[in-house]
Amino acid sequence: MASVVSSVSPRQASERFIYLVAVIAALCGLLFGYDTGVISGALLFVKRDFSLSPWLQSVVTGAVLGGATLGAGFSGRLADRFGRRRMVIAVAILFFVASLLTGLAPNVAWLAVGRIFVGLAIGVCSYTAPLYISEISPARNRGALVSMNQLLITVGILVSYLTDYALAEGEHWRWMFALAAVPAVVLGIGMVFLPESPRWLVSVGKRGLARQVLAKVRSHKDADEELELIESHNEGQEVRWTELFRPEYRPALIVGIGLAIFQQITGINTIIYYAPTIFQLAGFSSAAQSILATAGVGLVNVLLTILSVRLLDRTGRRPLLLIGIAGMIASLTLLGLVFLLGSHSPALGWLAVGSVMLYVASFAISLGPIFWLLISEIYALRIRGVAMGVATMANWGFNLFVALTFLLLIESFGAAYTFWIYAVVSVGSWIFSYRLVPETKGRTLEEINAEWSH
Repeated sequence: MASVVSSVSPRQASERFIYLVAVIAALCGLLFGYDTGVISGALLFVKRDFSLSPWLQSVVTGAVLGGATLGAGFSGRLADRFGRRRMVIAVAILFFVASLLTGLAPNVAWLAVGRIFVGLAIGVCSYTAPLYISEISPARNRGALVSMNQLLITVGILVSYLTDYALAEGEHWRWMFALAAVPAVVLGIGMVFLPESPRWLVSVGKRGLARQVLAKVRSHKDADEELELIESHNEGQEVRWTELFRPEYRPALIVGIGLAIFQQITGINTIIYYAPTIFQLAGFSSAAQSILATAGVGLVNVLLTILSVRLLDRTGRRPLLLIGIAGMIASLTLLGLVFLLGSHSPALGWLAVGSVMLYVASFAISLGPIFWLLISEIYALRIRGVAMGVATMANWGFNLFVALTFLLLIESFGAAYTFWIYAVVSVGSWIFSYRLVPETKGRTLEEINAEWSH
């Protein structure tokens, strides 16, 4: 036994611990993905049991997006005041309560309130988990570690599809919602035993604790060097919103908000939410075929996100971002062509499946993980909490905007032109990324910030 223990170097031990930290914190992503995906199957039974009108169905579905936008809005201030770790623990408690509230809901009002709480938790965790992982990770593999959160979002979506399928026969929609309480408990208990972000500790004057955390997740030499670097960039005063627009912060603010908007208005959630409908419109005759194809989309999302996690710290952020957006443009153009031809032939149906899968695969290596990674990297420590909160709120706000406008676009222009509109927007996102998004691979957060400030 002694030889086994001694064979593990301090660096290896710290790297293993860092990966454990990332996986536990990324359970936020699993809950995020599960709770956004589970409604698609549960709603089939909820609308019958509660006699929901189309408007009330929209309320139950949209409550999460509204709650997430609100949660993202105040998450930055709270994370700066109470710490990243405490916020994740609070989110775990909120997820647990919301899961039980939706699972036990006696009527639609309770269900809607529960879904708002779910949204609040998602909004806060979509900001806090990537921030926490980014601030505690070493520069050399920060991309893979932060993207663990996005990977578990895709896993959560896939698990929600499989759960809906497994529980559909017995119509156990309450269990579909309530099962999210299990990972919420694991997240909350796990975070109790994890350290706080060393950068947040420095920002509130707890240098000694920050040194202890860095010594645990780095070598002692690296810890001392990184602590000095963090302290040299720490200004430690409360940030006013107007300061985000100062010249030294403005470029990063533009990139963060721009990527937040483009991640949503290029249409990803219309594909995720309406994939079964898209496949039926494209020629799949049965609901079973559409559900099976949708599960295939979820699997592709997971597999390509795994690939992106492996590549982000090797190829860098920019190449994956530009290649992925180019794939999104091509697939949206092709999907629009399928609907323009309008024939419900099997060949066109499979072409639609291929287009959707190419789109999801392209998103999974680009805007999917890279938006969340970059907004956790590009902001100065002084404004990081507030700026990430603004970007996350913009992301959820435009998620809600796309959800509200998608069916309107379909009715006004038809499916073909709707997907071509998303293709044109994707061209804009490619140009934006090419001109403004920096490469951050292998650099400390302080080095990235120093470049923005000059």
